Amino acid sequence: MTLLDVRNLSVTYAGGAEAVRGVDLRLDAGQKLGVAGESGCGKSTLALALLRLLPAGTRITGEVLLDGEDVLAMKWGRLRAVRWAGASIVFQGAMHSLNAVHRVGDQIAEPILLHHRATPAGARTRTGELLEQVGLPAARADAYPHELSGGQRQRVMIAMALACDPRLIIADEPTTALDVMIQAQILRLVQRLVAGQDLALIMISHDLAVLADTCDRLAVMYAGRVVEEGPARQVHEDARHPYGQALSAAFPKIGDPASRFAPRGLAGDPPDPSALPPGCTFHPRCPVALDICATDDQALRPAGTGRSAACVHTTGPAPLEKARPGTS
Repeated sequence: MTLLDVRNLSVTYAGGAEAVRGVDLRLDAGQKLGVAGESGCGKSTLALALLRLLPAGTRITGEVLLDGEDVLAMKWGRLRAVRWAGASIVFQGAMHSLNAVHRVGDQIAEPILLHHRATPAGARTRTGELLEQVGLPAARADAYPHELSGGQRQRVMIAMALACDPRLIIADEPTTALDVMIQAQILRLVQRLVAGQDLALIMISHDLAVLADTCDRLAVMYAGRVVEEGPARQVHEDARHPYGQALSAAFPKIGDPASRFAPRGLAGDPPDPSALPPGCTFHPRCPVALDICATDDQALRPAGTGRSAACVHTTGPAPLEKARPGTS
């Protein structure tokens, strides 16, 4: 059953910057979708647009169907009911997302009091249960954010996202600024909670390996668009778009000395959303670009069973090592 159906979603900030351009995504109940890309490719903007959390003056077009109901057309009262209870978000950077002058237990209890109309005693009991569910003692509800470690704060954010039993959780870089060991713990926690409660998950990251281990399907974004989509492990191990190949190659593979001692990266940065290049927006950085790429934009097209990519090379993916003349 389709839980989330995103159709032709576009987001333009005040000033004309097109951060998201014509994105289509579909997520079934219980499914896990990863969204990958460098900073500036529109991942966080997409996440915020799904629950209309963008600043005033931002123009959003398209449809975001949550259980068949368009979030973008909801009246304010209905939207408030859907947030937390229908879908919730784990924001990037727990220290900045939590209120520094309120105890974490009070912050977890707030949506419970609002949406479930629980008594203060009932909300506190539920808060303790949620903290224990994410691996923290219930007594930590009395702590202030600065009294917790980065990993503990991230667990509090996950507990808050689960507070009203949503069907969809959006996790925006949930392991940002955490060390490797804590990252692994948080990722295992997310996987366990999603599987145990049959939740749908959208996880955003720049790390394809993390998403391949966590998610069922993977969408790669560049310059506000999805340029590749398919089964997560296949996209990570055999990307059909040069950008997906570059993202995958940017991380050395454990146990592979060749990738460790000869890392491959991608020169440059994603384009400014307010000054996008013509044609395929990736062509100025693409090592296998053709002349047509500078003039003709590329739409998603079939690239194998259950896969799609927006590239002229999808019928026979060109290796990254074959650079066009004049590129390096």
